Amino acid sequence: MTTSKQDQTEALTKGDFVEATEPFQLVSEWFADAQASEPNDPNAGALATVDPDGLPNVRMVLVRGLDAGEFVFYTNYESAKGRELLSAGKAALVFHWKSLRRQVRVRGLVAPVPAEEADAYYQSRPRGSRIGAWASQQSRPLESRFALEKEVARFTARFGIGEIPRPEHWSGFRLTPLEIECWHDRPFRLHDRVVFRREDAAAPWRKQRLYP
Repeated sequence: MTTSKQDQTEALTKGDFVEATEPFQLVSEWFADAQASEPNDPNAGALATVDPDGLPNVRMVLVRGLDAGEFVFYTNYESAKGRELLSAGKAALVFHWKSLRRQVRVRGLVAPVPAEEADAYYQSRPRGSRIGAWASQQSRPLESRFALEKEVARFTARFGIGEIPRPEHWSGFRLTPLEIECWHDRPFRLHDRVVFRREDAAAPWRKQRLYP
């Protein structure tokens, strides 16, 4: 007997998540579901920051870890994203998994990861990605694709077949959430929404259900 796409979706989204009392455990479970159902980049989220004038920026990033109640991602600290995160110390993330009809919104505080943590992640990346971290002056003007390829060739020659150290300007951030909202699609746009809030990272979570 064949299983319809609707039946598959219902099986993946079963369970009354609004009864959850701890948001990070719920988000971790949803991430695991997304790993099984999303065709591409289940860990991709839209990261929102603000510039010194308060004008928002948003772009997709890959969240590389959900660790100790924090969301971990990596970037060039000299990029627009990196500068805005270092300046404001705050950011927001949103994940949308179409296959599951779920969304998670996160707002909180950001801080750099320890150097040894960044080193370990950097060395786990493919060699080409490590070269790219040296070659790309992220967010700055680029005269041509050829100019970028020249930089890749220059750093490939520089490091040869030896170890590639992590550039000082490339590292990671940890986003500590102060607010997490979980959303699940329901018929007729009568969606389920639950938000968890706390004053600081040491405070207990308060849960509230929201109108869709």
